[in-house]
Amino acid sequence: MALQLVHHPDYDAGFTADHRFPMGKYRLLMEILNERGLANGNLHPAEPAPSSLLGVAHDPRYVEQVIACAVPERIERDIGFPVSARVSRRAQLAAGGTMLAAKQALRHGIACNTAGGSHHARHLQGAGFCTFNDVAVAALALLADEPDMKILVVDLDVHQGDGTADILRSEPRVFTFSMHGERNYPTRKIASDLDIALPDRTGDDAYLETLLETLPKLSSIARWDLVFFNAGVDPHAEDRLGRLSLSDEGLRRRDLAVIRHFREQGVPVCGVIGGGYSRDVPALARRHAILFEVASAFG
Repeated sequence: MALQLVHHPDYDAGFTADHRFPMGKYRLLMEILNERGLANGNLHPAEPAPSSLLGVAHDPRYVEQVIACAVPERIERDIGFPVSARVSRRAQLAAGGTMLAAKQALRHGIACNTAGGSHHARHLQGAGFCTFNDVAVAALALLADEPDMKILVVDLDVHQGDGTADILRSEPRVFTFSMHGERNYPTRKIASDLDIALPDRTGDDAYLETLLETLPKLSSIARWDLVFFNAGVDPHAEDRLGRLSLSDEGLRRRDLAVIRHFREQGVPVCGVIGGGYSRDVPALARRHAILFEVASAFG
């Protein structure tokens, strides 16, 4: 069975090539997936998340501001770019895309969104290139329909998942785990249910050793009904915002470890791509494609 993919062309909000946020990676990633035959007959178009669901995770006033493109300048500074009509649409689509990917994962065992992982968006506002927190929105939407679900968030982006921790800290049915660079953004972290902070320049072997020790502990907490996997590629040695030292092969080993661990237990996995900030955007897109290549073996 082919890997289920969720995508929309408007994940690319059209930033200039020299912008700090490499928006072109979404288009290039989809080109790579098409070239490698990973999107044949299994591609689902994302639809914007409705404001009613966005408002469960975020302050409804903030949701209204984003949809109306009327976000206060101080919040736009925290986000890192103005919330234009294209940015607003992209944020709504990415949240809707992760919701759809989660439903496909529950149906097929595994699915991936070609965007998502906007884990710095907190309840009150966005931050750190993140407008809406798609994983938190999707988790709360699923729980509204299936109140007995138990959901695990495995966040391996190099930056701590402060926004996800903020939104879900009072939700006992979701367990948040973040493994990230100790000295990286955000300066003021919001505690996840489990945080592991790694020193600068942590490489493949030390990273994988820590991860492999942790995965069984996560499985011992509960019988999970769904895992959200944030597979950010910014732990890579060449990422300009990373500070860790993983290689392409290290990222592949990481993704395989997570996906194989949970799929062997029969737990559905929903993958999102998270962060990646290399100036070499084609190389960055190829790194993001690793998640899909690994996941396709379990589709």
